[in-house]
Amino acid sequence: MEENFTKQLEIGGFTPDDFKQLKSHGIALENAVEHLQTYRNGIAKTELDRPAKIGDGIVKFSSDEVAEAAAFFDVEKGNFKLIKFIPASGAASRMFKFLMQFLRDFDNGNETINAYINRKKATDLTVFLAGIEKFPFFEELNQKVRLEFPDYPSWDPTKQKYHFIKVLLDENYLDFSSKPKGILPFHRYSNHIATPIEEHLKESVHYAASNGIANLHFTVSDHHQKEFEHVIESVKSFPESQAGIQIQTGFSYQDPATDTFAVSPNNLPMRDENGRLIIRPGGHGALLQNLNALDSDIVFIKNIDNVIQNNLEVISLHKKALGGLLLRLQSEVFTLMNSIENAEIDEDQIPQIITFLEQKLNIKQSADFSKYTFEHQLAQIKTLLNRPIRVCGMVKNEGEPGGGPFWVKDPQGTISLQIVETSQVAMKNAIQAAIVGASTHFNPVDIVCGIRDFKGDKFNLNRYVNRASGFIVKKNKNGKDLKSYELPGLWNGAMANWITVFVEVPLITFNPVKTVNDLLKSAHQSH
Repeated sequence: MEENFTKQLEIGGFTPDDFKQLKSHGIALENAVEHLQTYRNGIAKTELDRPAKIGDGIVKFSSDEVAEAAAFFDVEKGNFKLIKFIPASGAASRMFKFLMQFLRDFDNGNETINAYINRKKATDLTVFLAGIEKFPFFEELNQKVRLEFPDYPSWDPTKQKYHFIKVLLDENYLDFSSKPKGILPFHRYSNHIATPIEEHLKESVHYAASNGIANLHFTVSDHHQKEFEHVIESVKSFPESQAGIQIQTGFSYQDPATDTFAVSPNNLPMRDENGRLIIRPGGHGALLQNLNALDSDIVFIKNIDNVIQNNLEVISLHKKALGGLLLRLQSEVFTLMNSIENAEIDEDQIPQIITFLEQKLNIKQSADFSKYTFEHQLAQIKTLLNRPIRVCGMVKNEGEPGGGPFWVKDPQGTISLQIVETSQVAMKNAIQAAIVGASTHFNPVDIVCGIRDFKGDKFNLNRYVNRASGFIVKKNKNGKDLKSYELPGLWNGAMANWITVFVEVPLITFNPVKTVNDLLKSAHQSH
C-alpha cells in the first residue's frame, strides 16, 4: 500500500527527501496523495438549490420565543458542561493591509499624503486618518511616536502622519500587524483599554457558564500563548467577581499534520530557496481536530474579532436562545433514539417522526423512503438522527463578504442545509449566481454545537466531514504564483453532515473587526 503511495508521489514530482520532510511534519503519505490528486483534478463547485430564507431553512423567533428559549437554557444548562471555542491563531496582518500598502507604495519625501490618496484612490486611508484620535491605541501610539522622535511636533503634517503609521506597524516599534488580533487594543473605556480576549471573558460569564464555571478554549499559535495568558491573568478577576463565576481557559495549536504543501500553477511541488517543500497551514478547517478533542457537551463557537463594547445583554440573550433551541432539539432527538433502541416505535409513528425530521431538523427524505420496510425505515431514521447538532445564528445580509446559508444538492441529489462560501459556487453560471444574489442572510460564525450522542459518548467529528469540499486558493510567495489547498472549512464542509438548524439573530450580534477602520464603528466606540 505504502509503495503505491510512494509511486504516486514520485509521479507527482516528489523526491525521497520530500517524503522525509512530509513525515517529519506529521503529514501522512495517504493525505499527501489525496491532496496531490485534489490539485490535479480540482474541486467541484457546490451546487446550490436555493437560498435558505425565513420559513424555508431559517427560523425566526419572536421576542417572546427568544426570551422563552433563553430561559429554558438557563434552567437546563446545569446538566451540561459548556465551553466557548474561539479560533484566535491568525495574525492581524489583514486588519492593517491598506496601511501596509501605504508604507510600501508611498513616495516618502516626494509626495504628500493627499497626493498618495488621490493617486491610489485610498479612501480607507482617508477614513483612518480622519478618525485617528478615536482609535483605542491612539494614546499609546502618540506617546511612542513622541518618545522615538522628540522633534516630531515641528514636522510637517505629511511627515507626522507617515511616521504615525510606521510606528504603529513597523517591527522595530509597535509591530501591530504581526501580533494576534486577540491581544490588540479594541475598546476604550473610561479607565482602561480592552482587548478582544477581555471582551470574550466578559461575554462568557453571561452565557457560556454552568455550575459556577465558564470554560473558554482559544486556538492560538504556540509562540503567542504566553501573551494570551498574560492578558487573561491581568483582566479575568473583574468579570469573575462581577458574575461570581470562575473562568477557566485552555489553549491548543493547529496540528502541523493538517498542513498542506503548495504547488505551482501546473501542479508541481513548490520549493523554497533551500529546495524544501513549501508547507502551509490547512485553513480553519484544520481546527476540527481541536474541536474534536474538547471535553464538553455543548460548545459555543465565535471568532476572536467578533466582540462588542455595548449591548452585551442583547448578545447574551440571543446566545442563550440558540443554546436553548439546541438543548430542546437534542432532547427530542435523544428521546427518539432511545425509543428506537428499546424497540418502542410502532409503524404508525413513522409519519410523525418524518414530520419532526423535516420541519424541525431540515432533514428531507428520499423519494423512495415510503417503499422501505419498517425495519429499513427505522435504520434510516436512526442514521439521520445519530449525528452532532449545530444551531447557527444568521444575520441579514448587508453585503459582507463570506459565507451564507443555502439549500445544497449533493451528487446523489440529496438536498441539505449548508453554509457556503461564494468561492465554492460557479459564479459564471447564471442560475447559480442568481441564487447567490437572492440570498437574504449571512453567516456571522455564531454557532452552538451538541457533540455528544444519546448515550453520552463523544461523536468522532471526523466522520461527518465532506472531504470533497475543500478550497484551492491562489497565493504569491516571493513573486512566484502558487496554489495552496485548504481543508473543508470548519463551519462549511467540516460540518457538512451534521444536523443543521439556522436561526435569524439581530445584526447587532455581528461586529467583526476585519479592517482597523471597523474599530471606528458604533459597536466599538464608547457611548
